[in-house]
Amino acid sequence: MSAPGPVAGDAHLVERFLDSEVRLSGGFLTVVRDRVQLPDGGVATREYVRHPGAVAVVPIRDDGRLVLVRQYRHPVGRVLLEWPAGKIDPGEDVLACAARELREETGYTARLWARAGVFHNACAYSDEGIEIWLARGLCEGAASLDAGEFVEVALHDPADLQSLVMAGAITDMKTALGVLWLQQWRCGAWSPDWRELR
Repeated sequence: MSAPGPVAGDAHLVERFLDSEVRLSGGFLTVVRDRVQLPDGGVATREYVRHPGAVAVVPIRDDGRLVLVRQYRHPVGRVLLEWPAGKIDPGEDVLACAARELREETGYTARLWARAGVFHNACAYSDEGIEIWLARGLCEGAASLDAGEFVEVALHDPADLQSLVMAGAITDMKTALGVLWLQQWRCGAWSPDWRELR
């Protein structure tokens, strides 16, 4: 997933890439150290995590309830309430990934899809971009979790979910952003471009 380049007029802020060194290469994450030339001519290093990109799905049932998942997240040591989500496989179409992750984690399939956008949740130390998609026209089915994946499906009313975000009970950034886009659509401030997936 590529990000747009510098905007015209930003040249006085842009760092110029000099070279890169891989510091750690794991299963799907890579830690690199880049050397960059600063706008004032100085040189600095930038360490960050390369990530293949991910999707998050905001599934909306016909009865208005939202489909989320609860799962334990080791880095923060707790169970979080989140949208169904997952990483994009090499060469995988983003919408196909969203549909796959929704089906695998929750068992639901969706007929209508709308892209909210791509968001960088930790841009100071990772290039990860998460595409957020809204999904409607859901059909329930059986989940097919990956080996070692333990997920519990949870249904919530939109108002309850908004209250959880405002109370700080939901700390996952992609979930909070998904709630924001859902609110914008429901109040008429955003008109999604719904597309049908057969």
